[in-house]
Amino acid sequence: MPLLIVIALMALPFLEIWLMILVGQQIGVAWTIAALFALSASGLLVLRGAGTKAFRDADEAMRTGVPPQGGLLDTLMLMVGGILLLIPGFVTAAVGTVLALPFTRPALRWVFTAWAERRIAKMSDTAGADFATLGGHVRNRGDNPRGGARVIQGRIVEDDDPGSAG
Repeated sequence: MPLLIVIALMALPFLEIWLMILVGQQIGVAWTIAALFALSASGLLVLRGAGTKAFRDADEAMRTGVPPQGGLLDTLMLMVGGILLLIPGFVTAAVGTVLALPFTRPALRWVFTAWAERRIAKMSDTAGADFATLGGHVRNRGDNPRGGARVIQGRIVEDDDPGSAG
């Protein structure tokens, strides 16, 4: 799957240029350039509308590890949509417009939330399997916290001289 994403990202500029040439042949070069400038200006307006509050909210959510809520996710979609609108091209503008429109965001929110939940579950399973291969025990939600879990004994060794090696 990641290889497909890399190939798609490498092909995107060629697709955008081909589409610009095609549109330029149909409506003229001046109108094509005007349309690209208008799309970029609309992207700037979308980003301005999202505001700096979105950056602070997203940063806070990433630092605390709290999953994005509906409002934060909408703001992030607006920001990504605005950035895609800023990039010159018709394909990126179409995707950016879908992300920026208020009536398409609820469906996209549902898709993103479902994807994030699947991804988190997969990462949790992988981390649990890695931990288990090291001899640990991953407790399930129904396990008794006092029984069945393996406690690893250890001690903390403090280095008196941080500059010494070994």
